Amino acid sequence: MEAGNRLDLPSDTRSTSRTPKRTYECSECRKSFARRSLLLTHRKVHMGKGSSQSLEGEKSFSGKNSKDLRSSPILKPHKCEECDLCFSQKSHLLRHQKIHTADKPYQCVECGKSFRRKGTLRDHERIHTGEKPYKCWECGRIFSQNSSLWLHEKIHVGIKSYKCFECGKCFTQSSGLRKHEKTHRGEKNKKCLECGKCYTLKSSLERHQKLHTGERPYECPECEKRFMYSHELQRHQKWHQGDLPYKCGECGKSFISPAYVQIHQRIHTGEKPYKCGECGKCFSQKQHLGRHQRFHTGEKPYRCIECGKCFVDKRGLLGHHKTHTGEKPHQCNDCGRFYSTSSALKSHEKTHTGEKNYKCLDCGRAFAHSCNLISHSRIHTGEKPHKCSECDKCFPRKDSLVTHQRIHTGEKPYKCLECGKCFVYPSTLRTHTRSHTGK
Repeated sequence: MEAGNRLDLPSDTRSTSRTPKRTYECSECRKSFARRSLLLTHRKVHMGKGSSQSLEGEKSFSGKNSKDLRSSPILKPHKCEECDLCFSQKSHLLRHQKIHTADKPYQCVECGKSFRRKGTLRDHERIHTGEKPYKCWECGRIFSQNSSLWLHEKIHVGIKSYKCFECGKCFTQSSGLRKHEKTHRGEKNKKCLECGKCYTLKSSLERHQKLHTGERPYECPECEKRFMYSHELQRHQKWHQGDLPYKCGECGKSFISPAYVQIHQRIHTGEKPYKCGECGKCFSQKQHLGRHQRFHTGEKPYRCIECGKCFVDKRGLLGHHKTHTGEKPHQCNDCGRFYSTSSALKSHEKTHTGEKNYKCLDCGRAFAHSCNLISHSRIHTGEKPHKCSECDKCFPRKDSLVTHQRIHTGEKPYKCLECGKCFVYPSTLRTHTRSHTGK
């Protein structure tokens, strides 16, 4: 496959068109391609399948994958004394040896990260500049690195060179195969020192550790919302730009990707493919199941760096952060009250509009919020998912469990301002205060 085409240096008139004419056709399946290199790489899909089409003469083609078409072996006389790896050129050996010496002479002036090669530094700098000079002629997608374009082009030609010998699944990249193979071995050797949770991949562990630190380095300049990862910020910014090309056929709502449309459509179909092994409850999204399962395990991975308080989900932590800052940027247009989150404001506004969209199918009673409907529906089902760890008593609502647990802890958070007497329940305090007021 050819090296990526630089957008600022077009090699021919085709570079000015987003969808160039597809002049190269595969004689096996009649699929057309914009470049000869893509056709030649695609034809490898048919090799070994009884194809009468020969690749004779293609070994003279000079492209990124030309080495795949050569029949003669390449001599590798330059050997690394550290790991016995061999190279065809001395320059390649010298470059490789920097892995062992940890020599990283090229430093990024933006973030201070160091690299072994000048070319790698240039590729890295595009993260800061946002430059994406490499364009796919098949679909018009652009990339910051030539290697990323090369891997992407394999999708169009249908090549998945790396096969798992356990289950036969194929992958475009060797890294994808290596990650997949760990699922067969059950290998989880990356351990979080904070909570002891183990992961197969280092990247998964690093992503998990941000839950403990609350680190969110990427801020949206439009709405000041913060994100853990740059790709999350880029995806979020598409909402501001209105770049939502994928539409739901049922209601017309637009989304960033087909995957989001597929998840959204479960609202219309009622599909809930993710089931909790503990209580049998089903969910439409995998992350909703993960959040629910923490209620069974008691896991609270989101920790506030200010006070150390832990939360089940990200939303709870973000809302809690504002108690330290005192920030309440969302104002009600009807009564002027301020709220720390937009969801709290929307919830409050329903008191003015009288909106009750959530209706119980059993008795017809309507509620302003879905959580209220869920709590109410347990009257009909008899479900009591909140269990006390001390006495195994179960409750339909979480707040009922929290109140009950004060019996075991002896906590009395409600204090009379007149005499200082404390109570377990707010209703008991209200009754007591009447002894002072005479009401």
